[in-house]
Amino acid sequence: MVPKIMKDEVAAVNNEEENVQEAATVSLDVNDLCLWYGKHQALYDVSIKIPANKSTAIIGPSGCGKSTLLRTFNRMHEVSPGARMSGKVHLFGEDLYSPEIDPTILRRRVGMVFQKSNPFPTMTIRENVLVGLRLNGVRDKKILNERLESCLRMAALWDEVKDHLDRPGTGLSGGQQQRLCIARAMAMEPEVLLMDEPCSALDPIATMKIEELITTLKTKCTVVIVTHNMQQAGRCSDFTAFMYLGKLVEFDRTEKIFTNPDKQQTEDYITGRFG
Repeated sequence: MVPKIMKDEVAAVNNEEENVQEAATVSLDVNDLCLWYGKHQALYDVSIKIPANKSTAIIGPSGCGKSTLLRTFNRMHEVSPGARMSGKVHLFGEDLYSPEIDPTILRRRVGMVFQKSNPFPTMTIRENVLVGLRLNGVRDKKILNERLESCLRMAALWDEVKDHLDRPGTGLSGGQQQRLCIARAMAMEPEVLLMDEPCSALDPIATMKIEELITTLKTKCTVVIVTHNMQQAGRCSDFTAFMYLGKLVEFDRTEKIFTNPDKQQTEDYITGRFG
């Protein structure tokens, strides 16, 4: 018979190991985050732990703070005049708002794909994908060509453009341009990829390709997607955060959020009673 004290010690060790493992799998750790644009407060005491190498969807009605929260993850909100914040955001344990953190370098680690595709208009498909690497001093043609092909393949675009790499990126269809922007972001090998309504302007076929791509990308990095489309959140996310009026109402595994949420407000939104 194992003494109770020994059982308790074993349980304590197991719990400690589980906590360490849990901490190691959190990519973005947000604590008591508040944000203001001038006098308007957009976020209220948001705390959330976003798992690494998973896809997390942020849902909620328009104006609830989804995109604002997303932009705090790579300090994009700082380009807006009058923006200020309180609270903490950590990337794999590192304080993103420490004075030692260069926002430009941070945005290489936390890439972003915007709602409207934005390939650089004066650049070819090839140049669009490789521009970040070139700006960071990469000149080796072998490395550049390998990264070009791997990123376009990752974005499910290689077979469609491999014979036209020197044509303008803006000559692609809307869905192809969005995947080109994803390839451009992935060329920098980010630890986190943020996607702000990436399918809102796309047709159903292009949307399906982006959703399939999200499933592939999370093997390479953490994916956080803002979407108004709850069906999309259900299809392509592992975890879902529901926001309302600048507050995080509930965060859990997507299956639980959509089938058995803890909060009545979440259920009301999911079932279409408001929003």
